[in-house]
Amino acid sequence: MLHTPSLVAVRPRVVLEHPSPLVLLELPRVPSRNQTRVAGGETEVHHRPKRGWIWNQFFVLEEHLGPDAQYVGKLHSNSDKGDGSVRYILSGEGAGTIFIIDEVTGDIHATKSLDRERKTHYVLHAQALDRYTEEALEPKSEFIIKVQDINDNAPKFPGGPFVALVPEMSEVGTSVLQVTASDADDPTYGNSARIVYSILQGQPYFSVDPKTGIIRTALANMDREAREHYTVVIQAKDMAGQVGGLSGSTTINITLTDVNDNPPKFPQKNYQLYVPESAQVGKPVGKIKANDEDLGANADVKYSIINSEGANTFSISTERDTREGVVSLKKPLNYERKKTYTLHIEGTNTHVDPRFSYLGSFKDTAMLKITVGDVDEAPVFSMDYYIMDVYENAPGGTEVGAVTARDPDSRNSPVRYFLDSVEEGTRYFRIDESTGVVRTTQPLDREDMPWHNITVMASEINNLEKKNMAEGVLDVNDNPPGIATDEEAIVCESSRPGQVIQTVSAVDKDDFANGQRFSFALPSQLPVNPNFTLKDNEDSTASIIARRRRFSHLTQELYELPIVVWDGGEPSLSGTSTLTLRVCPCQRHGRVRMCQGEAFLSSAGLSTGALIAILLCIVILLAIVVLFITLRRSKKEPLIISEEDIRENVVTYDDEGGGEEDTEAFDIIALRNPAAAEELKFRRDVRPEARQHRGAPHRRRSPSVDELDETDVHEFIRQRLAEADMDTSVPPYDSLQTYAYEGQGSPAGSVSPLDSAGTQSEQDYNYLDEWGPEFQKLAELYGEAESDVTT
Repeated sequence: MLHTPSLVAVRPRVVLEHPSPLVLLELPRVPSRNQTRVAGGETEVHHRPKRGWIWNQFFVLEEHLGPDAQYVGKLHSNSDKGDGSVRYILSGEGAGTIFIIDEVTGDIHATKSLDRERKTHYVLHAQALDRYTEEALEPKSEFIIKVQDINDNAPKFPGGPFVALVPEMSEVGTSVLQVTASDADDPTYGNSARIVYSILQGQPYFSVDPKTGIIRTALANMDREAREHYTVVIQAKDMAGQVGGLSGSTTINITLTDVNDNPPKFPQKNYQLYVPESAQVGKPVGKIKANDEDLGANADVKYSIINSEGANTFSISTERDTREGVVSLKKPLNYERKKTYTLHIEGTNTHVDPRFSYLGSFKDTAMLKITVGDVDEAPVFSMDYYIMDVYENAPGGTEVGAVTARDPDSRNSPVRYFLDSVEEGTRYFRIDESTGVVRTTQPLDREDMPWHNITVMASEINNLEKKNMAEGVLDVNDNPPGIATDEEAIVCESSRPGQVIQTVSAVDKDDFANGQRFSFALPSQLPVNPNFTLKDNEDSTASIIARRRRFSHLTQELYELPIVVWDGGEPSLSGTSTLTLRVCPCQRHGRVRMCQGEAFLSSAGLSTGALIAILLCIVILLAIVVLFITLRRSKKEPLIISEEDIRENVVTYDDEGGGEEDTEAFDIIALRNPAAAEELKFRRDVRPEARQHRGAPHRRRSPSVDELDETDVHEFIRQRLAEADMDTSVPPYDSLQTYAYEGQGSPAGSVSPLDSAGTQSEQDYNYLDEWGPEFQKLAELYGEAESDVTT
């Protein structure tokens, strides 16, 4: 019979047959064989094969505090006859430390208190062995010991305390916040983890759902302006809220947020304000404020003046930080014209919530009475700005104009005029202090200063007023015109007759009315200029035109051209200016009007600093080369090279002969006088001893010019070459001499054009200018020759 403790629940659906199972003990009233009751009260016994039970888990209570080990269960094998021959072995998690087994009986006990929240179950292995042979009577079987939960953990609110917001005036049942508590007990066993929520503090304003933990409003029309902050305490209790359950609580701080449920209100309905008539336009003159109990944008107020009397003279705006209405002046005040103003000011909320329209209009009005104060005002000029004209060179004391000012006050005090002594205008003008008439003190020159800005001041007893006045000096034609440029004009060497060299314009110190038209001409008292002429373009400009074909900067680099300029004034004035023209070699067709050196630097784009750096680098390189050559020459090389103590002196000579500069090797006179060469048959570059062996030279008569003409120079050179090759008494000098003897009396004559007679050619060489830069020099030569012939 198999027995198992009552703590183990064995379910019939897991019963399977097994040939030799390891089983737990007992359900006591379970029969071990099938019995059937038959007639007569006898019982028939049906025998069947033995069945094994598949078991998979034990249960043990957590937090056991008893003095004895806690009984878990019993292992039993069908092979165990109770004689102690079977030994039970336990292995796995906690075997031998937490769980122990009686090797004879198979009883399992837990020796320590267990905590389900730390470990929920243990996996172990059991085996039955023959005590004597150590042979396995049963295969090793795996089973689980589950730690059975008890209610030993109270609910907790992670993350508390909490903060929540809800709008004021919310309806009943408005959700505020959901809180959730957690319980570490087993939620699948009993009610240890079944939580119920309740409110401990915060009624009657808020409520909580017992199952979900959702906090809601429980009172309608809660007003933030009456009370803004609330503290709510929520409790969570396990065991479904029953007596003996464990509980935990948390705090929720709830704040009512603002809505626009209050209109703006002025503290009083009537205000008074004093403003002097001297108040500046656009400047604030006073403030007014309507109070709003709401916050933020719900308290924003827009002010406006709703009556036309006040809106025409004053304006009002809202100051963002203080929410005050700032009253400013739109027009100047005049006490003599109007002494009081009444303003009806309205303050309105800018953000109105239509849900609260039933509370009334969200605006309020107040009346502001402004009293204008009388001020002793300064005199007022009849005009804000005066502009007067006077002719230049007018004599001192000439009347320019007059200014007028009056006292705006009711007293109408007399006004006195004078000029601001700080300004320079007092040197040229004065004013009559009673009438305000402005006169000159000296003649004026428009070209020196065309405008004079002076300040006129008008004063009464205690007040002073200033006004600016501009004095324009009218122009008269008293300045002669001149050429506008002082720079040199560039003339290309390849310029042709009729070519425009430069276009010039004129300047005149007089104004546009007298200097708008200019005419140009060359001085009539001077002779006709052979190089340049002038053409008036009749548009206040003139063109300088070349009169001859070519110029040369080597012959003459600078030319001066006087030019007479007339203006169109009344009376007409003229001036003579001198224009300097510089001759430079230009690029093809004179497209670039600058000298070649300047053109090169311009096209290269090199600055002065870059050129200096390049030159400095070149100087450094040259210095390095010179130093290297100097060191090479100063190095002394031995003339005698000893190698393995060979007592021989080897002298090396590096003499290549005289070369072309060796005037002793050959005598050029021999070529000029071939007949005399026979007298100097022996060479001059050998030792005198060698010459003595050959004998003294025999003097001969020098041939005449006619005899030289008949001499064959080529034959003479050939003879001298043979003698030099056969002479063994002289060193082997190698010399190369170049002879350029052409002889005289050639029947062909000379082909050089230098000695030819200068005859005028009818050929026109102007087409060489079109052949490009390769023929530029040839074109210049023929052009100069043609110019010289023409001259």
